[in-house]
Amino acid sequence: VQLQASGGGLVQAGGSLRLSCAASGRTFSRYYAMGWFRQTPGAEREFVARINWSGGSTAYADSVKGRFDVSRDNAKNTMYLQMNNLKPEDTAVYYCAADRSRLGYGPYDYWGQGTLVTVSS
Repeated sequence: VQLQASGGGLVQAGGSLRLSCAASGRTFSRYYAMGWFRQTPGAEREFVARINWSGGSTAYADSVKGRFDVSRDNAKNTMYLQMNNLKPEDTAVYYCAADRSRLGYGPYDYWGQGTLVTVSS
């Protein structure tokens, strides 16, 4: 399984970005849950959002609730993270991950390479 995250960049505070995570590989299944995590230098990777296999259940970190929206298109094997009202503290490398269970409670089995999001004040 390969996960390719994209869509990061530089944006001003209050702006929006949409991240994508494309999954590929013979063993990837639409029944995998998926999630977004982020990490800043010197800090541990932290949970941002997750979505179950069908897209019917989602969960968010308190810090992004109401601003971020996770979704997926199983026909395209792609997960998205719409990030609105971005804040400087959202600056991080964002990683996508896949969990072989359907729910996404972890541990996650596959990880993408990360995409950098920088929010200027």
